[in-house]
Amino acid sequence: MTDEFYMRQALKLAKRGEGRVSPNPMVGAVIVKGNRIIGKGYHQCCGENHAETNAVCNAKESIAGATIYVTLEPCSHHGRTPPCAEMLLAHKPARVVVGTLDPNPLVAGRGMDLLKKNGIATTVGVLAEECLKLNEKYFKFIQTRVPFVTLKYAQTLDGRIATAAGHSQWISSDASRRYAHTLRSVHDAVLVGAGTVIKDDPELTVRLVKGKNPLRVVVDSQLRTPPDAKIIKNQGDAATLIAITAHADRKKRAAFADLGVEILEIDEDRRGQVDLKALLRELGKRNIASVLVEGGSEIITAFFRDGLADRVTIITAPKIAGAGIEAVGDLGIRDMNHAIPIACEKILRRGGDFIMEGKIVRQDKE
Repeated sequence: MTDEFYMRQALKLAKRGEGRVSPNPMVGAVIVKGNRIIGKGYHQCCGENHAETNAVCNAKESIAGATIYVTLEPCSHHGRTPPCAEMLLAHKPARVVVGTLDPNPLVAGRGMDLLKKNGIATTVGVLAEECLKLNEKYFKFIQTRVPFVTLKYAQTLDGRIATAAGHSQWISSDASRRYAHTLRSVHDAVLVGAGTVIKDDPELTVRLVKGKNPLRVVVDSQLRTPPDAKIIKNQGDAATLIAITAHADRKKRAAFADLGVEILEIDEDRRGQVDLKALLRELGKRNIASVLVEGGSEIITAFFRDGLADRVTIITAPKIAGAGIEAVGDLGIRDMNHAIPIACEKILRRGGDFIMEGKIVRQDKE
């Protein structure tokens, strides 16, 4: 078997930790000896044993002389768990193969250097592209301390997220909504504007699939959120944070605080609204590594306009609404050469809808 074969097994293992390990990365490890897999493991939950430790603990025999395949460089620093690189040294494998180095400043090649200095053969870059894709949220967050942002919205074929009367439930199919709940379960926070809360009264929890509820973030410059909204009632199931500006009413702030809702004052942008870039930085300080933005149109447009999004998931239902609320408003683009390009990575079919997922291609400003 090849290095690529075993690394693919490690990638499959790593994926099992999705939605449970953030802000840590998903990591899988496979131990091979004499062309036999003798141990497997993955990082199962933030704060618990890393993949390498679990693989060694699950090994059926000594790993001395074996080859270990790990999707991400073994850590070399003391955190919630001991350094994996030192642990591996103690067990004396012959070789360590990793998919990609860890950009965490506390690691950043030190783990592999430690192994090499102690006589263990190392290989870096096996299925590197797949390993990088697996942890794209982690890589952005650990390098910038700003969350990875995915924009998700459902629209009709003619680009409407609601009718002219504001009615939007439901554009997409039941299957597509289950997919949307899966997206919530693998992001640390879900973000909407106050208008969405007022019009649709969403719960923003994970109900249609298994998984954890994300932090619910409402961008509400003037604190217009109704105190009886669903996102306020069930704080025991999922926490809610409302981002406001200094203009929000003080009495309302106190009332929401009494209900267990966190109120976070953020500086205004040039439009007098919550500065989204500043909000993302604040979320990053709280170890929120990924944010799923679900609308409405003003929020989606602002994230596109300000270049704050990394990915899009666009659910398109085979329906025509005619006049209505458009998914994305005016971005000031007058030349098609300046349109925001999306690198399409996946197209799915769910309940008659088409789901396109892609990465936003960064363009250098002239």
